[in-house]
Amino acid sequence: MNDNQSHYIPGLEGVVAAQTRLSHVDGEAGELVIAGFPLEEIAPRAAFEEMVYLLWSGELPTARQLEEFRFLLAENSRLPAAVLDVLRAAASTGVDSMEALRMTAGLLSLDLPSDSQGWAQDAALLARLPVMAATWWRLRSGLQPLEPPPGMGLASSYLYMLRGSEPHPAHVRALETYLNTVIDHGLNASTFTARVIISTGSDLVSALVGAIGALKGPLHGGAPGPALQMVFEIGDPDQAEAYLRKKLESGERLMGFGHRVYKVRDPRADVLAAAAETLYRQAGDMRLYELARAVERKALELLEEYKPGRRLQTNVEFYTALLLHGLEIPLELFTPTFTISRAAGWIAHCREQQRENRLIRPQSQYTGPRDRRWVPLEKRTESSGAS
Repeated sequence: MNDNQSHYIPGLEGVVAAQTRLSHVDGEAGELVIAGFPLEEIAPRAAFEEMVYLLWSGELPTARQLEEFRFLLAENSRLPAAVLDVLRAAASTGVDSMEALRMTAGLLSLDLPSDSQGWAQDAALLARLPVMAATWWRLRSGLQPLEPPPGMGLASSYLYMLRGSEPHPAHVRALETYLNTVIDHGLNASTFTARVIISTGSDLVSALVGAIGALKGPLHGGAPGPALQMVFEIGDPDQAEAYLRKKLESGERLMGFGHRVYKVRDPRADVLAAAAETLYRQAGDMRLYELARAVERKALELLEEYKPGRRLQTNVEFYTALLLHGLEIPLELFTPTFTISRAAGWIAHCREQQRENRLIRPQSQYTGPRDRRWVPLEKRTESSGAS
């Protein structure tokens, strides 16, 4: 294709680069479908392992299949010694959580099961991520890391490894709902990165490392922490309007509102708002939840006043922050916890790409000079360059 035929679209917005059975995002209607299920139908009900099984196989598991799948994840969750060594070094030198995950994910190749052993390799990559995140956190906090306890699901095990005690059932359900909600979301930046890497014939570990690298960027990984900090700074519903007006009038962005894809309310925000309400009623402080809802209502009102027609609605970050805070997950682990879930989607996309593979190779549009002529080194001046 020559330059005259190419049509440049910044950010590839609206360009269809893959076909997938995994998820469908409709930003205009505010809909998210996961393997045929509306998000609100399945996320609050399924165990996380059921959601993973659904993405990887296309169907929900039977009771026997779910038990076998949980066993597969558990038996492949032990970290290689080299990963532990690097996590210790990362924690002692102040490396942040996502950098630590990126550094250590590549080392998982050291004892990874063969790619020919069914889902064993996929299960190992997924099951080790929560162990890595929890290990980094405990080492960073001056605590000894804990191994995944036998008989616990992935969500329960993750909370146990962070705290050292069996989690409250309400916490487990809330975390599973969160993990289910963010497991896949169309061809986002990290998923696209994973598919590009695997399309070259590279390996799953390389695709995982690349996807983590993409997710590290704040424009993709987001910033749920600041959304919660805004709620804390407001402190009282009566203070919300003055605080939010000041931010908007100074040109600041309200964290937790607006989305690249959704032009109406992010459906994930609704699912997580309901999950947060249940969590805070059963095992939390409802005052914080009610404050967050009051801040949300006032923010939406003022966004329409200050930015009419922009359709800036609540996004997934707002209630992610509230929910993960209610689960006592430290701020530094907000994005790694997202990574644990989204990795299941990355793996599914990689396997889908491998089945009907074609190297992903888009065009670029050249905007530089033409018809330049070589100038020998001895004749070049600062103004002449090589033209």
